[in-house]
Amino acid sequence: MTASISARLREAIAQHAQAGRTAIAGHAPVTYAELGQLIDGYAAGFRDWGITRGVKVGIIAPKIVAAIAAYFGAMQAGACVCFIEPGLAPEAVAEQAKTVGMRHLVVDESLIDRFADQASQSLSVQGLGILNSGGAFVDDGLSSNDSAMLLFTSGSTGRPKGVVLCHDNLICNADGVLHHTGTNSQDRLLHVMPLYHTNGVNNQLIVPFLAGASLILHDRFKPETVIEALRNDGPTYMTGVPTIYARLLPHLEPGERFPTLRFLRCGSAPITPTLHQQIEAAFGVPLLVSYGLSEATCTSTMNPPERRKIGTIGTVLSGQAVRLFDPVTNAEAAHGSEGEIRIAGPALMAGYLGSTEQPIVDGWLRTGDLGRFDDDGFLSITGRIKDVIIRGGENISPALIERHLTTHPAVRDCCVVGAPDADLGEVPVAFVVLKEGERLDEPALKAFVKGSLARIYVPAEIRGVEVLPTNSVGKTDRKALRNILAIETHR
Repeated sequence: MTASISARLREAIAQHAQAGRTAIAGHAPVTYAELGQLIDGYAAGFRDWGITRGVKVGIIAPKIVAAIAAYFGAMQAGACVCFIEPGLAPEAVAEQAKTVGMRHLVVDESLIDRFADQASQSLSVQGLGILNSGGAFVDDGLSSNDSAMLLFTSGSTGRPKGVVLCHDNLICNADGVLHHTGTNSQDRLLHVMPLYHTNGVNNQLIVPFLAGASLILHDRFKPETVIEALRNDGPTYMTGVPTIYARLLPHLEPGERFPTLRFLRCGSAPITPTLHQQIEAAFGVPLLVSYGLSEATCTSTMNPPERRKIGTIGTVLSGQAVRLFDPVTNAEAAHGSEGEIRIAGPALMAGYLGSTEQPIVDGWLRTGDLGRFDDDGFLSITGRIKDVIIRGGENISPALIERHLTTHPAVRDCCVVGAPDADLGEVPVAFVVLKEGERLDEPALKAFVKGSLARIYVPAEIRGVEVLPTNSVGKTDRKALRNILAIETHR
């Protein structure tokens, strides 16, 4: 078996080039033969720059072919490479680099002036356009245990920490996703996710390149341009977070269908069954919800295209193990019982850089998410340990309240967080986004919750908002909502 993902990609790209396939579709298409040459040229450029095996390299650029080729060129040269969010301030980039020991930065020429000061300090900065030497280089000695990819995550601390993934991690994830989805050379992926997100690379570059599929690149998500691409560019699938799909819905024509589209994929954030059903009804194809963490490369469970179950995050990918454990006793949960989701197998990172935190204990990644398996092996998220609201000693799952509120005909979306309370410690507060033309009726919504759930689940307050705050990858920002409530409490 091929030891590195770089070798796997090089072999696959050569085969697709021989078959005359297109890697990047659009106004200026790029064939697999051209992509392979670009990757080889960048690999040689990194070698000439002095990049050796294991050296950490950051890339800051728009979602363009050169940036993608440079990324895989760096990996082919032996580097541990990372896409960095282009909008980050130079000071934030410097902090990230210092955290993980990164000293080399590749920046697109359109952004490089911002990093002039960094170049004279701790970082060696190189322009993206001049790095491609036009030659070719392959580190043939790369092994499955060599580091390949660096991701940044802040978790609950808010401070950046690095997730280092090796070649074997990337191979495990790619093989599992390929097997689960059946991605092939006839597919055309509409790529709207950011490259600095694990899904944007692992599932939306590596997987389609291995399969010989074509990519339609959109640097930034804009509902109008995505709808135009769905209508005119013939994608067979796309991946997004719930927020992306929710923002697309108002732009669709009633009953509109896209003949080439075979499914949509969704991950990175919870989705309510109501929104799931709305998306499927609007697009006319299955929405496949998946689940995973950067610490386990990318995806650990996914709904199969032909038998998805709404309300679940799917079945476990081949090559990985997912089980449920009591978070207090660490005993494995009984069949059908709720427990903390824990992941094991070759997709797990070795550990963090820049943090003493160690979420992998005895070979199992402790996700902090609570879930339950059904009899068919489909996993459902039931809550999150850290999100649980403890009201007077009783545990309340925000997800349960959210799922119920979003079934109300006036509610489009909602998020429930805990607010400080002098008497009960914490109480649930709901932030709701109403459907167009609806007005907030707080007593009616509280009665709606009380009519189906226990009294303790009724929110102490229900607030109407135009939109829920989201972070850089489109997840609802619960921390921002909790901060609003905390500030008000201390006034």
